[in-house]
Amino acid sequence: AQLARWKRDPAHRGQVCDAGLWAYSRHPNYFFEWCVWLGYAVYGLAFWPYGLVALGGQALILGSILKVTGIPATEAQALRSKGDLYRRYQQTTSAFLPLPRRK
Repeated sequence: AQLARWKRDPAHRGQVCDAGLWAYSRHPNYFFEWCVWLGYAVYGLAFWPYGLVALGGQALILGSILKVTGIPATEAQALRSKGDLYRRYQQTTSAFLPLPRRK
């Protein structure tokens, strides 16, 4: 909802969203989606020792988001469309984990 609201404002056309959650993570949507799936894995741990299989699935999902389908494709598209604006954003904002901005 934050990103949709930000995009609706004509004053933001051609800019990089760095407000709300996007001030702490370039991809908060991926991070929080992964947290939901991680919650399912934690629930699966109740079925010890078979629940450990669920953690393997989470590692696969995380690897996919970080290295294959999620962040790399999104970052490449953002660099093509926003160029140097997005490069500056990359230098100051965490890619996945919501963290305070770097100087």
